Amino acid sequence: MNGSIQANHSLMLSILDGISLWSLPIKQEVVVCPPFPYLQQIRDILALEAEEAFDPISLGAQDLSVYENGAHTGDVSAQMLTDLGCKWVIVGHSERKATHFETAASVADKARIAVAAGLTPIVCLGESKEMREAGQALHNIDIQLQPILEVGPDLIRSCVFAYEPIWAIGSGSIATSEQIFEMHSHIRRQIQSVTGQEGSPVRIIYGGSVKADQARELFSLDCVDGALVGGASLDAEEFLSIIDAAS
Repeated sequence: MNGSIQANHSLMLSILDGISLWSLPIKQEVVVCPPFPYLQQIRDILALEAEEAFDPISLGAQDLSVYENGAHTGDVSAQMLTDLGCKWVIVGHSERKATHFETAASVADKARIAVAAGLTPIVCLGESKEMREAGQALHNIDIQLQPILEVGPDLIRSCVFAYEPIWAIGSGSIATSEQIFEMHSHIRRQIQSVTGQEGSPVRIIYGGSVKADQARELFSLDCVDGALVGGASLDAEEFLSIIDAAS
């Protein structure tokens, strides 16, 4: 829940200007997910500045409703997001689970609704510090994954999964390479138990205090297919450095 019309304009133009200085076209796929009130503004900026260099930048939202329409005051539907040009949506972020009491079942419902509307859901998975210290990290991930796995392989293949250790978010320190490898490998095994080994692999990205000075090491891990960037995305230079590290 950050941003203003003026701040968004400055941030997005700085990001686009930075990308325009690189060799064209950039190889990275970049998604920006502003708060709901600013989706139209960011869509307009991307449309006005659209050139070959900016094709990889897509628009996403931070959440969506489990309802298609109706008397659900304050909710935003998948169709509304697609009307605004969104191609992506984050579902089940740890902050939504903590402050809005979202369950694994509701996250699976949101993922299913997103895919049906043509959106790619970024499904967040992660454990608390208490869960990790109790040796329950993998079990906790399994609980969060199960409702999505039960829907079946078509839904799973349409998702991007983001491992975001809750204890690392906002701490300034990412999980260790060993911890990331363990969790990403476990998530991939669970996914492949339903989808099998054939076809394009489902992407699993990492989120949790991703910073520019750690990004290159993070992306060097074979198990990491990208990053879900939080606070660092509000600094154009920092965000550009993270994008560059993914090349």
